[in-house]
Amino acid sequence: MRDFAKGQKRSKPRANRRVKKKEPRNWGLLLRRLTRGVLMLSSAALIALGGVLAARLMLDSGWFRVDQVRVLGNQRVSADHIVALSDIHRGVGLFELNLERIGNKIEEDPWIATAQVRRLFPGEVVVEVTERQPGAILSLGYLYYVDWDGEIFKLLAPSDRLDYPVITGINAEDLTVSPDRVRSRLRRAMELLMELKGRRHLGIDDISEVHIDDRIGYVLMTYTGGVPIRIGFDGFSAKLDRLEKVYRELRPQLAGLNYIDLNVSDRVIVSLADPVVAGKG
Repeated sequence: MRDFAKGQKRSKPRANRRVKKKEPRNWGLLLRRLTRGVLMLSSAALIALGGVLAARLMLDSGWFRVDQVRVLGNQRVSADHIVALSDIHRGVGLFELNLERIGNKIEEDPWIATAQVRRLFPGEVVVEVTERQPGAILSLGYLYYVDWDGEIFKLLAPSDRLDYPVITGINAEDLTVSPDRVRSRLRRAMELLMELKGRRHLGIDDISEVHIDDRIGYVLMTYTGGVPIRIGFDGFSAKLDRLEKVYRELRPQLAGLNYIDLNVSDRVIVSLADPVVAGKG
């Protein structure tokens, strides 16, 4: 008969475990902490509610309502017209105004390049505008103002000034087919006119027209005599410097000149007009 007791391992007697004594919970401390937390939350809620009620009372009592609209930076466009464009009325709440939308509305006027609108508490709105400055007139059948950034911005009205150089060589179809190319051409034309500003012998007042020719580049037309000055597509400053050195002597002879060409390096080419031969009577 098999003795099953031999195959079993004897278990070692377990050591006596130390029984930890349970400490009683400090219910008073827990209650104090709970009470403190409830009081803090209640205080925060009361403060927030008080702030909302105070803000509401201030709004309802007439605080933060528009009582003045002030316009800065305007010279050509009247302040009254800008305020009318803004559509801001006295008494409306400052926080009810959409400042970006108001600025965009004001910029719909062709003379306004940018309009920044801001609140000035307790009851003022400030509108600061930057006006466009015309530098030339573009002839497209109709006449349009072009600013110094080369942007076409306004159809001329009968009351608008005409004493600006006229840009020719661009037609209305070009604006539709190649708007980016036209914009680039206009920017270069305005850069050329900017180069003329402040020059001593050949200034912007001496130029009546800037013609844009896709083959030979930019051509300035003198106010006196209508003499073409061929200046090409680039290097405007250096070419005008060369011309200024001799332009004082050329000015009295403009009526007898066919054209002036500045596209030859280090040269000013002057073409004389064909002599007039009197016919026999």
